[in-house]
Amino acid sequence: MADTQDAIALLKADHRKVEELFEEFESAKGDGRKEKLARQICLELTVHTALEEEIFYPACEGKVEEDLLKESFVEHDAAKLLIAEIEAGNGQTDDFFDAKVKVLSEEIEHHVQEEEERGKGLFAQARKADIDLDALGAQLATRKAELMANYKASGVPQPELTTMDEVKI
Repeated sequence: MADTQDAIALLKADHRKVEELFEEFESAKGDGRKEKLARQICLELTVHTALEEEIFYPACEGKVEEDLLKESFVEHDAAKLLIAEIEAGNGQTDDFFDAKVKVLSEEIEHHVQEEEERGKGLFAQARKADIDLDALGAQLATRKAELMANYKASGVPQPELTTMDEVKI
C-alpha cells in the first residue's frame, strides 16, 4: 500500500466500508446475497476490532478518557457475540439472521459515533494526545493485511472477549 494513512484515517475508512456493506445488506435480495454480505461484514468488523484492541486502544491508554476506552472494549465484546451468532447461523434457515445483522448495524453505528464525535470522541482525543498517528497507521495497515489474509484463509475465529467472562448459553 503506497498510500499511507494515519491511524485515525485508516480506522475511519474501515467505518465507511462497513457502513456501505450494512446498506447493501438492507437492500440485498436472492441467491445468498445477504448471507455473503453478512459474512463480509463479520470479517471486516473482526479485523477492525482486533486492530483497535491490539494496537490503537493500547496507544491511547493514559492519553484519552479511560471511561471511553473501557466502554469501547465492552461495545466490541457485544459486537463479537453477535458476529459469532451471525457466523454460526444460516441466512436461509435462521429466522433471526436479518434481525441479528440489523442489531449489529445499530451497535456499530453507536460505537462509530462515539469514536468519531467531533471535539470529544475517542479519535478527537487521540488527535490531541501525544501519539504518533502516522507510525500507528503504518502498524495498523501491516496488521490489517496480515489478519485479512489469515481470516480469508481460515475463516473468522471464535471471539475472544476482553471484558466478559466466557458466556455460557
